[in-house]
Amino acid sequence: MKKIATVLPVLLAFFAATAYAHGPVRQKMDEEITINAPAATVWGLIKNFDDMSWLPGVKSTSATQGNNKGSIRVLTLQDGGSITEELKKYDDKKMTYSYKITEMSTAKTISHAGAEEKVPVLPVDNYSATLQVEDQGGSALVTWKTAYYRAYTNNNPPEEMNEEAANAAVKRVLTSGLANLKTLAEK
Repeated sequence: MKKIATVLPVLLAFFAATAYAHGPVRQKMDEEITINAPAATVWGLIKNFDDMSWLPGVKSTSATQGNNKGSIRVLTLQDGGSITEELKKYDDKKMTYSYKITEMSTAKTISHAGAEEKVPVLPVDNYSATLQVEDQGGSALVTWKTAYYRAYTNNNPPEEMNEEAANAAVKRVLTSGLANLKTLAEK
């Protein structure tokens, strides 16, 4: 009984410390838009993995293997940054593809907790996404689903790389991209 009385406070302290100290939580964000154009027309604008001209902020795109699984594309951004992505799944008949960010350039360097930290151009880590177009009887429903972590994977992230920064940046990309896609498809 005396051993239990001695061990119990230690275990409680351990579990309390473990519950308090946590790293990033996987974030998910889904955006969708209805476009007054045939689904095939909308899919025609986004189906090529090597063409992100419909996404604001992207200056140019290149890809190694087109729409084939494993293709690597590099997005060169208007501000000079870059994002490298890998095509994970592609289905032309279902009008969908999935990709994952594999590398990003640094937007800036900050000092945090006594160390120099590189802030990526999109303040996320382990980002994956799926784009899908669905026929809605003459119009198209476009869905962009994402999952990611904040860029700073340790505890106590700096403001530039916390969940709020990650969520705001992803929201901007998705909403501006879908809004521009709607404008292009409805012309």
